[in-house]
Amino acid sequence: MVASARHTIETVTIPAGSFRMGDARGVGNPGDGETPVHEVYLDAFEIDATSVTNEQFARFVDDTGYRTEAEEFGYSAVFHLARTAPDDDVLGQPPQTPWWLGVRGADWRHPGGAGSTLEGVADHPVVHVTWNDAQAYCAWAGRRLPTEAEWEYAARGGLDGASYPWGDEAPDTDGTWRCNIWQGVFPSSNTLADGWLTTAPVRSFAPNDYGLWQTVGNVWEWCQDWFAADYYARSPREAPQGPDSGTVRLLRGGSFLCHDSYCNRYRTSARSSNTPDSSMSNAGFRTVAVTS
Repeated sequence: MVASARHTIETVTIPAGSFRMGDARGVGNPGDGETPVHEVYLDAFEIDATSVTNEQFARFVDDTGYRTEAEEFGYSAVFHLARTAPDDDVLGQPPQTPWWLGVRGADWRHPGGAGSTLEGVADHPVVHVTWNDAQAYCAWAGRRLPTEAEWEYAARGGLDGASYPWGDEAPDTDGTWRCNIWQGVFPSSNTLADGWLTTAPVRSFAPNDYGLWQTVGNVWEWCQDWFAADYYARSPREAPQGPDSGTVRLLRGGSFLCHDSYCNRYRTSARSSNTPDSSMSNAGFRTVAVTS
């Protein structure tokens, strides 16, 4: 089903029901707040089958003239092996995460910085979009970002308590990769066993049993909620909306950079966060329908 004349991403309806939200396997980082596992009930809702693509985001920009925050700031965070810009365009390199570079001119149209374009990646997820940018898109499309609970419920595809959208098997069981994550030695050498160094087309691999594609790996996806590590201990059972306030917004799903040597957040219950004005080459979003 297509949502509207503006928002042409295919959508699916998720049935009403209850599920156990959180890390049922006990493998998450305690600081991420994936526990306690708690029961959540949600009414039925409509969500995008895929992340919003470059092609779809371009429709929004062409219609509105919107400039993303990366374009306004003049730079964004680029994974070092994806940089196409010259050395002079590197504005910074965090010592704690040296695989990230602040690159002048990197934005959604130029994901690697100068010298990069969207040629050949129209069906890849849009990246270098902040939470604020995603909100602007939603306002134009008449939609909204999913709550964290909606995101996890839909991402599970009906597999309550499973580690991944396909079950508990490792992503490369039987030699077949089920998601776009890092293979090799992070962050210097990627064997490309899954076929991709950075983003993959949104309909790569296989959808979950609800029909959602790539809810783990590929790109992190912004959610509506503020983040708090202790929220699950006080979350209401019905339709939780997250904390009333905060400093960082939730991201879900992991990305093409996830690797067990430093980050196992390509699990369905995994959580991350960033400031709402942060943009990077491994984060995008999907949307849900606004209901009365």
